Amino acid sequence: MSKGNKKTTNAARLLAGAGIEFELIEYEADEEIGENFGMRVSQKTGIPPEQSFKTLVAKGDKTGYMTVCVSVNSEIDLKKLARESGNKKTELIATKELLPVTGYIRGGVSPIGMKKKFPVYIDASCEKYEKTAISGGMCGVTLLLSREDLVKYTGAKVCDIAE
Repeated sequence: MSKGNKKTTNAARLLAGAGIEFELIEYEADEEIGENFGMRVSQKTGIPPEQSFKTLVAKGDKTGYMTVCVSVNSEIDLKKLARESGNKKTELIATKELLPVTGYIRGGVSPIGMKKKFPVYIDASCEKYEKTAISGGMCGVTLLLSREDLVKYTGAKVCDIAE
């Protein structure tokens, strides 16, 4: 469960309801998301960038929407993602599509608690750490939980999808 009297997000409520242990870490949110947002969050939380994962939403030409998590110091390889997801081509969705598709705004997208459940792909680099940091579902909140619990709860496929 989360520690202390902190903000509660939908993602945190869902994890708590499933009995999954996690730490909710709050940080001072930047007004501008912009480039290197994930790296700034990593610095603010003190969690190494290799262990801090950003959540992206992509769309495949055959399978539709999917949730993708890669470390904040890496980029997604859309060709690798296409192969892993059974698509010929994948592309990231436009920022303006995030809220209607996921229920989350840019900088607060979490693989947990989206409006609709999409397939989840997490880069294999997560296997280097016992715990993985992900967005808590809003700017200013990070969730740190067991990699195994994250993969199991989301039904994620762990695969090589980063550049």
